[in-house]
Order: sequence, then structure tokens, then C-alpha cells
Amino acid sequence: MTETAAALSRQRIERAHPLVIRITHWVGAYAMICMILSGWQIYNASRILPFVFPPWATLGGWLAGGLAWHFAAMWLLAASGLVYFAYGFVTGHFRRDFLPITPGGVWRDFRAALGLRLRHR
Repeated sequence: MTETAAALSRQRIERAHPLVIRITHWVGAYAMICMILSGWQIYNASRILPFVFPPWATLGGWLAGGLAWHFAAMWLLAASGLVYFAYGFVTGHFRRDFLPITPGGVWRDFRAALGLRLRHR
């Protein structure tokens, strides 16, 4: 291992977001994927809709299974959201990073997001 690589491996990686925020993000992403796939299964149960999603792209196997997955993922998403909001209010994350909201700040962030230059902190 070279000296530079050893120095880089010893450096502490600074995370942009706390662990709670990262966990709730990924739990929410997993729940949304489950809800989309099970929603497609629920959609397939209707005989009047012309398009059918392939079985490999659905979750649940049949209507009741799709509904069960959909509602389970809904509760997982709700719990993850509650943890995120509780953490945000308790630590002051929302007050510190989101307030005060001004029209100029919204417009500046909108332009930065369109230019793919939005700062994350």
C-alpha cells in the first residue's frame, strides 16, 4: 500500500447526514419499492384495465397477497416517517436547516437544483 493510500484509509469519513436520517431514508426507499410492486399486483387484479404488468415485476402473487404487502409497506413507511420527523424536531434539524423559508431562498434552491448544483448538508 502506498503512503498516500494509507493516509487516505486512516482519514475519518465525514458523513453528510446522521445515521438515523440515513436509516430512515433507506427504510422509506425499500417501503416505496414494495408499495410500487404490490400496487402493480393490485392493478393486475382488475379485469377492465387493458395493460398487465408481468408477474416478475409484481409483489404478492394475487390480489390479497398484493394488498397485504401494500399495507405492510405502508405501515413501514409511516413508522419510518414518524421516526424521521421526531428526530428532526428533537434535534432541531428542521428549524436549523429549513427555516426561515424565503421566496428568494426557494428560487435560489430551485435554480441550483435545475443546474445540478444543490448543496447538501
